[in-house]
Parts: sequence; C-alpha cells; structure tokens
Amino acid sequence: MGASLLRLHFHDCFVNGCDASVLLDDTTNFKGEKTAGPNANSLRGFEVIDTIKSQLESRCPGVVSCADILAVAARDSVVKLGGTTWTVQLGRRDATTASFDDAQSDLPSPSLDLSGLISAFSKKGFTAPEMVTLSGGHTIGQVKCSIIRPRIYNETNIDSNFAASIKKNCPSTGGDTNLSPLDQTAGVFDNTYFKDLVNKKGIMHSDQQLFNGGSTDSQVNTYSQNSAKFFSDFGSAMIKMGNLSPLTGSEGEIRTNCRKTN
Repeated sequence: MGASLLRLHFHDCFVNGCDASVLLDDTTNFKGEKTAGPNANSLRGFEVIDTIKSQLESRCPGVVSCADILAVAARDSVVKLGGTTWTVQLGRRDATTASFDDAQSDLPSPSLDLSGLISAFSKKGFTAPEMVTLSGGHTIGQVKCSIIRPRIYNETNIDSNFAASIKKNCPSTGGDTNLSPLDQTAGVFDNTYFKDLVNKKGIMHSDQQLFNGGSTDSQVNTYSQNSAKFFSDFGSAMIKMGNLSPLTGSEGEIRTNCRKTN
C-alpha cells in the first residue's frame, strides 16, 4: 500500500494544498475530489488512513489532523520500502471543503509532454529539477493498462523488448485495469526508475518525457548513477510539497473522521 499512500499525499497537496480535502466523501449537497478523473477508481488507501485516525483518536482525541496523517504516512511508506527519510513538518489542519474542479485541473496528466509537466509543477512553485525529483516517486507502485496503452503500442522512444513484455499483460483492447509495475523494482524505493528511463523503459508517456532529448536528461542520468543524490533531493522536495498552502492556527479543523467534516 506504500505507493498508494505516497500518492494520496501528492494528490492532496496539489489540490488547494495539504489539507486532507482529498479524503472527504461526497454527500448529497457536496461533490468532493474522490470522483475527479485523476482519482476515481484509482486512489486507494483510504481505509488505512481511517485505521490510523481511529487509533489516534482513541489515544489523543482532536489532536492529529488527517492532513498530517497523510504527510507522515507518505514518509513512512517510502522508508518502509527502502527509501530515504525526511523530517515531516507538522501542524496542518483539515479543510472543511474540497474541490472536484480543482482536482480535475491541477493534477498533472500522464499524457503530458515535458513542457506541460514543467508548467504543471511550476504552478505549484516547483522548479523543473524538483519536478524530475518528485517524479521519482514512480519508483514504487503500479499503473493501469488504460494509462500506458498509447505509449506501449504507438510510441517509438521505447525499448521494443520492454514494450513486448508489457503488452502481455496489457492487450490493445480490454484489460483496462490490468496492472503493470511502474519500474523494474516497483516494490522497492530506489533509483531504478531513472535507470529505466535512460534505457527507454519508462512505462508512462510522462515518465519517458523526462529523458527524451530535452532539458532534464542530464538530471535523469545523474540520478540513474547516484541514488544518494536522488534520495537527498527527494526528501527536500517532499518537505517542500508538504508545505503547500497548509491550514494553520484557527483555519480549518481537526477532523474526527477523515471522510467527513466535524
């Protein structure tokens, strides 16, 4: 579940800041973020967050926000899977609303070209190098066939043997929800993602864009040969992402149940 928990934090922070808005369920008069295109039938791990929250509420009720839980769970997931650690800053509070529309528009699409990726991250205050660093989160986790089908069947900047191997579990029609690993060691947080890109084995279009004759090639090369550099940069970039527009002081609330406002 580690990759999914890391992604939850990312999808939370990129939509109006790290405020746990992503966790709010829809109600009869409220449409939240869970059913937005990038999230629907894709985000998971909500039950893990619920379990953590219920244990925290029994120990120290009303103290730890759902937003902070997401930030810590993301870090602990990376550590558990062999990655780096970083000091998670705490004190975020939880939003009392969420935005379906902002989730539709603000989360970077896997079909973006390099310029689109740089732009999407720039809107959140990240440099192009930080975008490359954070993309390294794709060293863990899996991806649906429907997302990668255009790349593995139509693109040329892909290793042919690699494409053939992925096609076995991702037919040209059907099997939309079949999963493929995001890198060759998708259960381990390492620098294999960047090694794969250098070898034209990026599985999503947006991944291979980072190493495709453009401005970010040299950084991908560096990371592919120096995991310590990647790890160090990743921790710093995650701290910065965790600082996106937090609610503090008297803003927001500390939710009792992460799925609904108090």
